[in-house]
Amino acid sequence: MTARAHILPLRVYYEDTDAAGIVYHANYLRFMERGRTEFLRELGHDLAAMRSGTGINWAVKRLAIEYVLPGRLDEALLVVTTVEALRGASVDLRQQVKRGDTILTDSTLTLVCMNEAGRPVRLPSDARRAMSERAIMSRDDMTPD
Repeated sequence: MTARAHILPLRVYYEDTDAAGIVYHANYLRFMERGRTEFLRELGHDLAAMRSGTGINWAVKRLAIEYVLPGRLDEALLVVTTVEALRGASVDLRQQVKRGDTILTDSTLTLVCMNEAGRPVRLPSDARRAMSERAIMSRDDMTPD
């Protein structure tokens, strides 16, 4: 993790692509989910432990994605995750999938903390503190250090 961004390296496997060897569009969502999961894990919030210990789940409330360029079979990619805003029960993230410095997808999403009944609950204070330390003020900060 850099000071502001969490970076997850991954490789494109055959199972991630269509018949032309291009990453199937829905698989970018899987890549981003892995990036968010590892980001939360590095902040000390293992999803399974959080669910079993507190009953809190993280859910995607909103997602907007722009597909800029295709990823291809066997390429090394980066999933870059940054915090854009924190609210009572939710956090806005920006995620990009990159090949080096080249942006393949650019997305914004809102994650919300939910209890077992599916109702929003406040972000845990330690998660809020850790995320606020990594929050960015500008979209120009998405380049990995």
